[in-house]
Amino acid sequence: MLNAGDAPGEQVAGGATASVTKALRLLDVFRSRGPTLGVSEIAREAGVAKSTAFRLLGLLEEAGLVERDGSGYRLSWRMFEMGSSVQRRWPSGLREVAAPWMTELFVTSGLVVHLAVLDGPDVLYIEKVSGPRSVRTPTAVGSRVPANCSGLGKALLAFSDLPAARGIMGGALSRRTPYSLTEPGRLGRELKRVLVEGVAVDREEAALGLGCVAAPILSSSGPIAGVSVAGPVQRMDWAAAAHAVRDTARRIAEGL
Repeated sequence: MLNAGDAPGEQVAGGATASVTKALRLLDVFRSRGPTLGVSEIAREAGVAKSTAFRLLGLLEEAGLVERDGSGYRLSWRMFEMGSSVQRRWPSGLREVAAPWMTELFVTSGLVVHLAVLDGPDVLYIEKVSGPRSVRTPTAVGSRVPANCSGLGKALLAFSDLPAARGIMGGALSRRTPYSLTEPGRLGRELKRVLVEGVAVDREEAALGLGCVAAPILSSSGPIAGVSVAGPVQRMDWAAAAHAVRDTARRIAEGL
């Protein structure tokens, strides 16, 4: 039934908007729960009725955004293709410029190398270089870690504009381990040190047993991204790692 003053087209438009919003919520579930999920789990995590989820998944399948995997669903290769095109927003092909320098850093250091950008209160990993003998890290391309809990996050926050840093420190700071910096005062003092030294360190703040050294990739307008090395905290040569990541960040910046 239409309310007084409502036009039929307005009601249809509102229903279409609601359906699009729900469909996007279904897709977002795969970001943290995938790779293959059943309809019931997708509906529960997205907060929609199972019948609604089933109907919308059918539409997403027709659009080529999801595909059947047995009795469940998974994201399609088309979604991968669309996601990969996001890198065009970064200057001059950031990943392509960074890749050879990251590889060289991995070979010379023997440590896991990450490339990440700051996205809201998190760092988003956009590239990772490791080998079969590398230490296991709880990171993957496309995964996130709270900025206050990582060397990369602190390196990027320290060189970002003041409102960005204040916005993160003004909210609730995440805790990943007992060593995470969750007090704004301590984090603020750490960012001042990073600004002076040009590198940030993470001693088991993101994951127990892991250490990290990170440096920002800077442009005239601020940090573009950050590069880091990670390894067993007890075996980290902090001074050598700091020198290596600073040099790699500078080379990538020059390439851009």
